[in-house]
Amino acid sequence: MSLFSPTTVGSIGVRNRVSLAPMTRLRASADGVPGPIVAKYYEQRAGIGLLVTEGVFPSAESKAYPGQPGIVTDEQAAGWARVADAVHAEGGVVFMQLMNGGRVTHTNITGTDRIVAPSAIAIEGDTRLADGSKVAYPVPHALKTEELATVRDEFVKAARRAVDAGIDGVELHSANGYLLHEFLSPASNQRTDGYGGSPEARARFVIEVAQAVVAEVGADRVGIRISPAHNIQDVWEKDDAETRATYEALIAGLAPLGLAYLSVLHADPASDLIQDLRRAFGGTFIINSGFSKMTTRDEAITAVDKGIADLIAVGRPAIANPDLVTRWEQNADENEVDQASVYGPDERGYTDYPFLQA
Repeated sequence: MSLFSPTTVGSIGVRNRVSLAPMTRLRASADGVPGPIVAKYYEQRAGIGLLVTEGVFPSAESKAYPGQPGIVTDEQAAGWARVADAVHAEGGVVFMQLMNGGRVTHTNITGTDRIVAPSAIAIEGDTRLADGSKVAYPVPHALKTEELATVRDEFVKAARRAVDAGIDGVELHSANGYLLHEFLSPASNQRTDGYGGSPEARARFVIEVAQAVVAEVGADRVGIRISPAHNIQDVWEKDDAETRATYEALIAGLAPLGLAYLSVLHADPASDLIQDLRRAFGGTFIINSGFSKMTTRDEAITAVDKGIADLIAVGRPAIANPDLVTRWEQNADENEVDQASVYGPDERGYTDYPFLQA
């Protein structure tokens, strides 16, 4: 196999082993509807084997950022149907990342009267509102045991809406400090019920969400993303026995489900921890080395050639190069990403990057 050879994700064929990493882009309307510009963005990148969208909120309470798209209302679902149609017209495959922001938000962003988390522990620091002002993260509402089913079912309903809109599958966001990841870390999860206090208990809610979503849309349409020991947004995990035990418990619960893939963000994807988790999972494995540096063509080719992963998730190079796979196949020059426009509101730095000239 090679980076440019076809493979399958779940039961779906993809034409190469490059994946678009899920990246926050913030181009939806104030109502969370992905408009034509969003469809164009994903359509332009349909040559990438597996597209994974930016994090999409499954409930108003879970919205993390102004400009983030949702999959709650009929209007939002219709917007994603246009995205799916555009990608499929170009022969592409697209999964939607479902993301509950947990405590990584503010009620002025969600429009609700609370934000939620495993425990009532606020993130230190500020978040930015739609008008550009900064406010401190509030103390979240610690979800009661009986409230967990509601949050779980929001993921299930969102997955159904996405698939019914024509999206090929969903990715559960259990990384980067958002709600599902918050349950995994003892820094953010200090519960004393059956969902905290031990590695197995901290992994329980993520497993239950995955089980419920699989029951609704099928395992071949469900992937999951994790980021062990990737310390961000106050979800602290040491690279130690406790973290290993937590993620081993998580994968032990997920492996029997036969998910479409496991996607891991980690600074060293070839490490013993990550490769042990891969073997325990036993299915399609996607890696992303994180935010510290951009994945290069040679790194991606080598990772697949050496069997470190089945697919390589690529972030910033795919932002700047809508035809990234063509450029990598031809070993052509790449556009450089304009970091200042990554989170902008319009076409600049989004759909205006040039394609390789014939």
